[in-house]
Amino acid sequence: MPRARPAGEGIGAWPAEERPRERLLRRGPDALTDAELVAILLRVGTRGVSAVGLARQLLERFGSLRAMAEAPILALLAVKGLKEAKAAQLAAALEISRRIGTAPETRRPRIASSEQAGDYLLRRLGSLPDEHFRVLYLNRRSAVLRDSLIARGDVGAVNASLRRIMAQALECNATALIAAHNHPSGNREPSESDRLLTKDLIAAARPIGIRVLDHVIVAGNSYFSFADSGELEELELECLAPGAADAAPRWATRRATQ
Repeated sequence: MPRARPAGEGIGAWPAEERPRERLLRRGPDALTDAELVAILLRVGTRGVSAVGLARQLLERFGSLRAMAEAPILALLAVKGLKEAKAAQLAAALEISRRIGTAPETRRPRIASSEQAGDYLLRRLGSLPDEHFRVLYLNRRSAVLRDSLIARGDVGAVNASLRRIMAQALECNATALIAAHNHPSGNREPSESDRLLTKDLIAAARPIGIRVLDHVIVAGNSYFSFADSGELEELELECLAPGAADAAPRWATRRATQ
């Protein structure tokens, strides 16, 4: 592990064996810290701050690589010393990584149970500092056709558009969907507005033949599942006339959430 160096000391002044790019070529990417990997993408720092120092500032600002990958380009540009070319290069690299990790073109992930949905969404939403609302669109074989960020914002300010959610479902020819959002506060319990939104989703999806399989609320390293809790079934019944229960098959659920 290279020794810590002053933030203003340029990487060019470091011994060759301690420079991130040389260490990557010699020892492989696994030997580098997150900051060193980001520094290689940035290539150079700014006045008084090395590329590694600038990378550390980025990680401290966003909290994690995952959160940085989800950040809009304007948020990257707001970081002092990160100009358009560097921000675009960083955003492109992070987006490539995100696409590889979530939905490869030739091998889509399958989500066939509420437990699999929870595990997948914990990885996607667990460490984000602000609130994100995502929808997973599935086909009849439970493969994820699209993982879409519908809305994001401050806590309680996310406004998920039902029109946009249903339009995307029709675009990718989905037969089912899983809604999800995170509670940065760490409280995974659903609010009344979460319940109303879930009911609205069911009501909007049913006429066009799309099944709402779950609404997952992620809070840190745990989550709440409307399907596991039984609330999804109750909301479905509220959307139906008495005696008109939908006979479509359901997936496997767990009554005990994590």
